Order: sequence, then structure tokens, then C-alpha cells
Amino acid sequence: MRGENLPTVSVIGLGYIGLPTAAVIARAGMRVHGVDVTPSVVETINRGEIHIEEVDLDGLVQGVVSRGLLKASLDVAPADVFVIAVPTPFHKDGQHTPDITYVLDAAKNVARVLKVGDTVILESTSPVGTTEQMRDMIAAQRPDLKLPGITGGTPDVSIAYCPERVLPGRILEELTNNDRSIGGITPRCARKALAFYKRFVRGTCVTTDARSAEMTKLVENSFRDVNIAFANELSMVCDKLGMDVWEVIRLANRHPRVNVLTPGPGVGGHCIAVDPWFIVAAAPQETPLIRTARGVNDGKIHHTIARAAALIDASPTARVACLGLAFKANIDDFRESPARLVAATLARRYGSRISIVEPYAAELPREFEGTGASLTDIDTALETCDVLVLLVDHDVFRSVPLAERADKQVYDTRGVWPDQPRAVVDQDEGALRKAG
Repeated sequence: MRGENLPTVSVIGLGYIGLPTAAVIARAGMRVHGVDVTPSVVETINRGEIHIEEVDLDGLVQGVVSRGLLKASLDVAPADVFVIAVPTPFHKDGQHTPDITYVLDAAKNVARVLKVGDTVILESTSPVGTTEQMRDMIAAQRPDLKLPGITGGTPDVSIAYCPERVLPGRILEELTNNDRSIGGITPRCARKALAFYKRFVRGTCVTTDARSAEMTKLVENSFRDVNIAFANELSMVCDKLGMDVWEVIRLANRHPRVNVLTPGPGVGGHCIAVDPWFIVAAAPQETPLIRTARGVNDGKIHHTIARAAALIDASPTARVACLGLAFKANIDDFRESPARLVAATLARRYGSRISIVEPYAAELPREFEGTGASLTDIDTALETCDVLVLLVDHDVFRSVPLAERADKQVYDTRGVWPDQPRAVVDQDEGALRKAG
């Protein structure tokens, strides 16, 4: 297809999802105008560089920028397709109420430049009904345009919802190969969005209505959260009974219809730790299981802190290395990270005895300021620290052989070192012993 027949695209929000999405669209030959509110992000991208860590993203961005297919700015410009990929955090009310302000603000900015024939697609993980609220915002801003689901005739623009479904560390591959659920305000809107995604998605694109697509995204992450909660609860039971949870899970998973997931220090990231609350907020009386799972996974963070503290207290003069701050392995994303909360809590409690090893950080996050904790590398930590609290299963940690940690007291929250002699700590007495 000739380049002049391809739509121009505006991607609003150039973060962990928006930038890879913009780059993949540009790789397909479409001219992409990226928009972000942070000047340094815009400047970095226009140099052909990236501000986040993601496999192969640097080379892709450099390529599409150099070819003139991707440029960034602070302002929304006219385009044929608008893709909104901005955050949907919680309100600061302590009730886990979703805040769609960024989505509505983006829609308001898009509305200013909309023309007949354009398509607006929301990709941000959102509560059910957000796409319709976005439509209503645009309708209020542009009464001259006929909007889908409101007008009795043929609408002037199409509006749809299509959530991302990617794994950090594999985002470029999964943006291209994963199936997509495309929900339109109307079937006509879904078809317009489908035609756009088929230009760069190899996976199956399934059309539905916007509300079903919104709910699908929340269900996917809530399903994961509930299943992880079982694994985390099981790990706490095994701690109580002095058992090896990794051995129990390994044996249980030999059953042909059992697949217990891997426990950890909690659940993090801006998806699994957040999205279940969007369902709870919409139907609080109907979601006791989802709410309980969230409580279990948040409770595992505090259980991890207590166990780590008991191990540290059992060796009052020992230096301690907390290994990892990211919410999962081999990425630089610290959002909602349980490892970050555990390490920061221990740093506030034990001060300069704590060293942090995080290969994807150039400096410690702001909550470590004034604690006395320091950022170091894995080799220095192995040489100088007596206690290792492994919080993230980065490859660099997996590569540490038993010979380099055999004389350490270790709390492995990820099951990375199955050959490590297991230490059991009585949290009430602070007594340390080797498991039999």
C-alpha cells in the first residue's frame, strides 16, 4: 500500500505503553505524532532516544525517528487516528476509586482538532463506561460533530476501546503478535478501529462493544490477581508450618489439572495491583473474592517485611542487601512495586546497614532519602553483606552460584535459589536455625 494511503496517527501519552505503541505503528509505515506532557520526554524521543527500559525499543525508536515517521511534541496535532494511552490512577481518597481525569483531559485536547472521518481509540485501562464518558466529553466540546451512540444518523467520527495486553520485557513482540479485543461505541466504530489495528497487529483482532472490551481488560488482570493470591496465601501457610512452599507447589503442579502460580513479596505494577479495584468500585457488594485477593496480596508485603526484619534482628550487627526494587524481573518499572515498599521500609528501620541492589536504577527513589541506605552492585553486596533479602528475580541475581552465598543468611521471596540452605526464623523470639 502506498504511503499516502496510510492514516496519520497521534498517540497521546508516551510512557511504558504509549511509546512502544507509537514506535510499532510508525514501523508499519504510518506517520506518528506523539504527545506527552513532560518536555524532557519529548526532547529525548525527538533525539531518537528513549526514557524507559524495554527490550529492542531503543533501536526501533531511533530508526523510526531518523526516517521521519515518529516525532513528539507537547501539543495534540490533527491526525486521522488518535490513540490515547495515558495513566488511570486512583483518586487520593484512600478508597481505591479510579481517576479518569487524564483520559478526559486527553479527550478534550483531541476534540479541538477532530475532523469528520477521524477515529479516536482509548487504550488506557479504564473502568467500565469510560469510553462512553470520553465520547460525551468530545460531544460537549464539539457540538458541530455527530458522535456515535448519540446521533440518529451516520456519525462524523468513530470512537472505540482497545486495551493493550503486553508483558514488560516483551512489549514490542506482544504488541504485534497478541490478540486484541476491539470495542466500539457502535459496530461501525469497531470496524473502523479494526481496520487500523490490522495494519500492524498479526494477532487475531476480535470486535465487540466498548463496555465488554473495558471489562475484559479488568477481568484478565483480576483473574491473575486472584490466582497469585492463592500462591501468596499458600506461601504464608508454609512459612507458618515451617515448610518449603516451592517444593509443595512443584509437587502439586504435577497434577494434570493444577497450575499453582509463583508466590512473591506481593503484587506490583500498574495493572494487576490496580485493575481489580476498578471492578470492586463498580460493584462493591458483588466482589468479595476480588477484594479478598487484593487484601491477601497486599498483606503478603507486610508478611515479607516482618520475615525480613526477623532475619535481620537475629543478626544485630549484620549488613543487609535488598536485591531488587522493580515490580518484576529485568525491567526498570517500579510502579506499585512490593519490592520497593519492602526495601524502603527496611531502610527506614535499619538505616545504613541496608544496601540496595537494583541494576535498572541509576539512583534510589526519593523515599530512600535520609535513610542512610545506599545503592550498590551485586558484587559489592556479596562481598560486604551478611544477609541477602531477594525481592526481584532479575537474571543477574539468578546467576549468583551457591558458592558465593553459602555463608549468607538468605530470605528468598521468589524461589530463585532452590539450592540455598533454608533458614527458619522464629519471628517472636528472633531465633535463627537451619531447616532440617
